[in-house]
Amino acid sequence: MMPTGKTMEAALNELRQAISSLENAVDMRVEREREQGEIEGEVRRVHADRSRLAQELDQAEFRANRLEEVNREVSRRLVTAMETIRAVLDR
Repeated sequence: MMPTGKTMEAALNELRQAISSLENAVDMRVEREREQGEIEGEVRRVHADRSRLAQELDQAEFRANRLEEVNREVSRRLVTAMETIRAVLDR
């Protein structure tokens, strides 16, 4: 049998190794949770950007449609004005 001092020293070494392993596991867990939090934050930012961009796109499409309508109205009025001018010149 081993003397009590050596048995105690071996037990203390095993305890130190176990504590060290536990600290490493806790550190890794904390790091994973921090990374997870960062990923979740990035996902929230991406969703916010997507919502903002979708809204900007909707507004741009609305303006483009409105410009198209105005363009058609201006074109119609120009045609009417040209026809009026031709009719006056033909008299």
